[in-house]
Amino acid sequence: MDCFSAGRWSFAIMGQEVSIMSINDLMFSGNGDLPDTVLLSSDMAAQILLLLEQASHSAEADPSHMQECIVSAQHLLSTLCRRATLKPTLARYGLAPWQADRIARHVDACLDQPIRMEDLADMVRLSVSHFSRAFRHHFGVPPYAYVLSRRLARAKRLLQETDESLAQVALACGMADQAHFSRLFRRMTGESPSQWRRRMRS
Repeated sequence: MDCFSAGRWSFAIMGQEVSIMSINDLMFSGNGDLPDTVLLSSDMAAQILLLLEQASHSAEADPSHMQECIVSAQHLLSTLCRRATLKPTLARYGLAPWQADRIARHVDACLDQPIRMEDLADMVRLSVSHFSRAFRHHFGVPPYAYVLSRRLARAKRLLQETDESLAQVALACGMADQAHFSRLFRRMTGESPSQWRRRMRS
């Protein structure tokens, strides 16, 4: 271990620099693209940081203590890197569970309103480009397609379970007007809303 920066928590392991952030720091950093980043608990991060700070301060006054601190920090890092549950680039590939849950809840609560991808990305502290990739990886479809599918699901439920007019259903699902709703519904299902409602109730 030959590289330490207290500001970045950056170390060189086996000749390769590895940055360390706690899970909480990563979740609120607003940066989803963190190559070679290892996720660890705040407690372990604090232990490693303390050991290396002690080693730095003991370099001249107590070389033996410095060596003990470095060995202990190396042991913690080795243990961390061997854990099979670690995912070095977790944030790069998908949404964290808390992010996916927050997005899904927000979309379902706001289907009667415009839903912008920029707002969704901001909600989970990601850039729009990274959010789009992470969302698709997690949900299997782009954000627009997911929102549209949720609007259609609500429309079907309202058509089947209520006697609301098509105009009312359109507004409840965030559609501009009845004509837009009818065109979209037919394109997605192959039937007009009225035809679908009659068939479901027959």
